[in-house]
Amino acid sequence: MAQSQALQPTLGAGGMPLTQKRESLWQDAIRRLMRNRAAVLGGTVILILILGAIFADKIALKPFATQVLSDQNKVPTWLLSIFPTMKPYVQIAEQYPLGADYVGRDLFSRIVYGSRVSLAVAFVGPIISLLVGVIYGSVSGYFGGAVDNWMMRVVDVLYAFPSLLFIILLMAFFRTTISDIQPGTFAYALSQADQKLGGMLFIFIGIGLTAWETMARLTRGQVLSIREKEYVEAAHTIGANNWRIMFKHILPNILGPLIVNETLAIPAYISTEAFLSFIGLGVNPPTPSWGAMISDGSRVVRTYPNQAIFPAMALAVTMFAFNFLGDGLRDAFDPRLRGTQ
Repeated sequence: MAQSQALQPTLGAGGMPLTQKRESLWQDAIRRLMRNRAAVLGGTVILILILGAIFADKIALKPFATQVLSDQNKVPTWLLSIFPTMKPYVQIAEQYPLGADYVGRDLFSRIVYGSRVSLAVAFVGPIISLLVGVIYGSVSGYFGGAVDNWMMRVVDVLYAFPSLLFIILLMAFFRTTISDIQPGTFAYALSQADQKLGGMLFIFIGIGLTAWETMARLTRGQVLSIREKEYVEAAHTIGANNWRIMFKHILPNILGPLIVNETLAIPAYISTEAFLSFIGLGVNPPTPSWGAMISDGSRVVRTYPNQAIFPAMALAVTMFAFNFLGDGLRDAFDPRLRGTQ
């Protein structure tokens, strides 16, 4: 008898059964994200890439800068079955699983180390964009009026200038004036830091100066739509100051869509770095970058296609993985889809 009573639903006022507590937005989003096979696959690939970049020293067969001139353009036997046109031009060397490049460096090791550059851009770009764009857009959207007008005009002016062209001009300027910089100056300190980072500092600066504009516009729109909500007015009523309302009540409620949007922008950051390295304005040699490797391989793509195809495949897989994950996050956090899956 007691067991049958325990199985009965709990009754509320008027004898109506109480409904079960619904899962939170985050729980519902994670559940739907895990049901998206493409997103899970993308996240798994990204996790593998991150682990490969962290443990590149253990995974790579050789240091990325080691040159063996006697092993120039050598390939393993299995590649000849895929690219039979290489047979008249190459020598066999099984110690290079993906072949060697034009100066005898192991392609597999350089691809593994090259993931560090692409993933660094993939994470540094969104961090800068979120920090600058979210703060700028929040201030503009919350205070409105003349403040919003002037701040958005600044964004419009910066947005009108082509981002890629700006980054190219920035990289070209710093790379061509390093020899003229006087020691002890701020520019000299920047050039030294850039050299220690393998040429990545100016890439971060260029992406950071252009990536936040779209995020600022998106944040402003989100803040404008949410600042008149009841809980924001209630916070005003109890005497909360503007900064507390902005960062405690508004920002946590708009951060989800902003992160999702920035995840979708990551492939653009990766492609920007690859393009800069492809045209010679990216990382400093011999630091490996997939874009620079594709550029080197494109010169000999007819005779040694492996030198361009394998780094291109690594770049494509990485961008597809971030696209899949970004699409999955967008679908998972879309309130219109809540409870439909």
